[in-house]
Amino acid sequence: MESYFLGRQPILDRNQNLVAYELLFRQEQTQETAKVTDDLSASANVIVNAYGRFGIQNVLGQQRGFINADLDLIMSDIISLLPSKHVVLEVRVPECVTAEFLQQCSELKQRGYQFALDNIVTIDSKIEQLLPIVSVVKVDVLALQTDELERLVTALKRWPVLLLALKVESREQEIRCKQLGFQMFQGYYFAKPEVMSVKRTDPGKLSLLRLLTLVTDDHDHEEIEQEFKRQPGLSYNLMRMVNSVAGDLPRKINSIKHAITMMGREQLLKWIQLLLYTSSQPEDGAPDIRMQMAVERGKLMELIATAERPHDKNHHERAFIVGILSLLNELLGIEMQQIVNKLGISDDMCLALMKREGRLGQALKLVEADEQGDHAAIQSILAGLGFLSLDEFTGIKLQATGWANQTGDIAN
Repeated sequence: MESYFLGRQPILDRNQNLVAYELLFRQEQTQETAKVTDDLSASANVIVNAYGRFGIQNVLGQQRGFINADLDLIMSDIISLLPSKHVVLEVRVPECVTAEFLQQCSELKQRGYQFALDNIVTIDSKIEQLLPIVSVVKVDVLALQTDELERLVTALKRWPVLLLALKVESREQEIRCKQLGFQMFQGYYFAKPEVMSVKRTDPGKLSLLRLLTLVTDDHDHEEIEQEFKRQPGLSYNLMRMVNSVAGDLPRKINSIKHAITMMGREQLLKWIQLLLYTSSQPEDGAPDIRMQMAVERGKLMELIATAERPHDKNHHERAFIVGILSLLNELLGIEMQQIVNKLGISDDMCLALMKREGRLGQALKLVEADEQGDHAAIQSILAGLGFLSLDEFTGIKLQATGWANQTGDIAN
C-alpha cells in the first residue's frame, strides 16, 4: 500500500454550517464504506492517521472529530492520547453494560471527554444506563417510520442530549427531522465521506520494538532521541503528534528532544505501542534509499552546526531537523510549505527549508551541492561559511555516513 487513507464525513447544524467531522477507517481512496473486522484496529488506525500522519489541524481545522470507540478502546490506555477538546467518542451500545464500563465512561467524562451514542433506533434498559453519560445521540432516521421516529425523539427529550439525525438522504427527511427538533445532521443528502490520503512512510517494526524497549526500560532521553534520529519519518510523526495534541504551544517545537519532553515518557510509550499495533510493514521490509539519505543529511547538518557553534546544543538539534525535513516533502508527497506550517518550526528553520537562506540554509545548500557532486559550489559555500575547510568537511561527511549506517533498519 503506497498511501495512508482517512475518511471524514461532515456533521452539520440546522443551518447547514459545518460543526464536526466523523473520522472513518478507510483502506483505499475510492471506498465509500469499509468492511471492518476488528473495531479496535480500525479505530487505532484512525487515531494514528489523524494525529500523527495527517496532523489533526489538517484533518479537522477548528471542528471536533467523532471517532468510533468500541468497548476495547474505551477500556484501553489509548484514549489518553486523544485530547478531550478535539474528539467526541462515538460508542455503540455494548452487548453487556458492565459497572466497569460505566465507571470508565464516567471518569472520562469528568476529564472532559464527550460521548455520542451511535445508530440508535429505540430505547431499552441498556441505553437508559448510558444516556446520563452521553452528550449526543445519533438516531438512524433511515431505519424508522415517521411515527416511530416521533416516539423515539419524544422519549429522548427526557435527557439533556443533542439529537443528531444520521443517514439523512433527502430534503424531505431533513425537513422532518428539523421539525422534530434535531440539532445536527449527517448523511449522503449533505455529503458522502471524503477520503483523504498521504504517502505511506511506515517505520519498521524492529525500530519500533527497539524504541519500545528503550522507553520501557527507562533509558535516558538521549538514547531515545538517538533512535528517533535514525527514523526521519518517525521523527516527523512525533513532532506532528505533539503539535496535534498540544495545540497552541507557547514555544515552537525545534528538536526531537523537545518533542519527547513535551509528550512525556508515559504518552510516548502508548504512542509507540499504538504505532506498533497499526504497523503493517513486514519485518524484513527493504530500506528506502531516500530515507537513508535523509538520515545522513540530518547528521551531516548537525555536524556542520557543531563545527560552527560547538557549545550551542539547540543549534545542533535544529540543524538535524532541517536536514531530515529537507527530503520529507519528496518522501511524503507533501509540499514543503505544508510541512513547515504544520510543524510550527522556528523562522530560521523555515527560511532554510523554503529558500535555502540563513546559516542553516547555507549549510543545507552545501550538503545538497555535495550530493550533486558540484565541487565549485562546495568550495564557494565553504568559503562563505568561513569556519570549515574542505578537508574538515570531508571528515565529518564520513562521520555522518558511519553514524547513519550503525543500524540496518532505516524507516521506509
